[in-house]
Amino acid sequence: MSPVASPRPAPTAAPPPLGDIAIKDFLRDYWQKQPLLIRQALPADACAPLDVDTLRALAEDDGVESRLITAFRGAWQLQHGPFESDDLPALSRKRWTLLVQGVDLHVDAAHELLGRFRFLPDARVDDLMISLASDQGGVGPHVDAYDVFLLQAWGARRWQIAPPGKDQLKPGLPLKILERFEPTQEWLLGPGDLLYLPPGWAHDGVAQGPCMTASIGFRAPSRNEFLREFLAACADELDPLDDPRFTDPTRRASPGRSAQIPDDLHGVLGAWARHWRPDPSAIERFIGCYLTEPKPSVWFESQPLPSPTTLVRRIARTGLRLDRRARMLYRGDRVFINGEAIDSDPLTQAALVQLAEDRLIAPDALGALLQHSPFVDLIRQWVGHGWVRVG
Repeated sequence: MSPVASPRPAPTAAPPPLGDIAIKDFLRDYWQKQPLLIRQALPADACAPLDVDTLRALAEDDGVESRLITAFRGAWQLQHGPFESDDLPALSRKRWTLLVQGVDLHVDAAHELLGRFRFLPDARVDDLMISLASDQGGVGPHVDAYDVFLLQAWGARRWQIAPPGKDQLKPGLPLKILERFEPTQEWLLGPGDLLYLPPGWAHDGVAQGPCMTASIGFRAPSRNEFLREFLAACADELDPLDDPRFTDPTRRASPGRSAQIPDDLHGVLGAWARHWRPDPSAIERFIGCYLTEPKPSVWFESQPLPSPTTLVRRIARTGLRLDRRARMLYRGDRVFINGEAIDSDPLTQAALVQLAEDRLIAPDALGALLQHSPFVDLIRQWVGHGWVRVG
């Protein structure tokens, strides 16, 4: 008989503050309510997770999403990566910005920086984007539909903001730049300074000399976006054995009305649409899979499968850790990872919850799990997928 897993204790320690504001106060007074500038929110030496050369190298990688925005001679231009090294201007040339998305997926230090914002649920955190700009570089005044933290990594950037309300865009541009932008507040941010903006607040950041800014963005699915994905998934899973087809054995001739949609056909199709209901368990399952589905640009390197004995020996020595690209959540007695739902026994479930929360399990915390074959077999699969690392 497998040992019975004990529930994971609830965390008691408060998350570290941002500068001089406690997280509970930030969430109560500012989150999704009003902007906030926090001076020295994080130590300056923790804000720059990579150097310029590393960021430029990422922009040349075809597995990384990147954009180059220029405003040379007043003309906005947008190019999408990957770039050749000669495509990227020198920092000495004014008015350009390189945006690299999902840096946390590729650089450990960036992943650690993003983890500093886990006082919000993992299901809401999107990614860490890094902006490298030359003097006077920026992307123009714009609005985001989600919350964002703008952390100055190095150099200085001047931010201007305006409340929600004016979102008409300039026509004929490759970027979503506001037609009218009337800022109400303005600040100059230096290394370690953090500007939080709720959804809908217009903002414009202009580099004051070369600088690097980290943007922590959040997921905020719209209803239509979610339903499109959900209904497509439901269509793929319709029961082929429960699939009535329209019939009309009592059809009568309808001279002069051949092109009219018959009442009986219209009625049956309408009833199918009105009366169909998704299974509640399918909804629960889909939500977890949807929220952990990796972005299309994310891929994992498959690993050679070790034997169960070899794997157990390695885990006992080094422990386990989630790959930085893996998205893992849980709800109730089910765990979700990278778009898949996992149902497991209580001992395995408790360990997977710990892995989701801490993103690692130390060797001394494994205990009976190393003799628990369902857990070992599952981790062995995930090692092969590249989702979990040993050591």
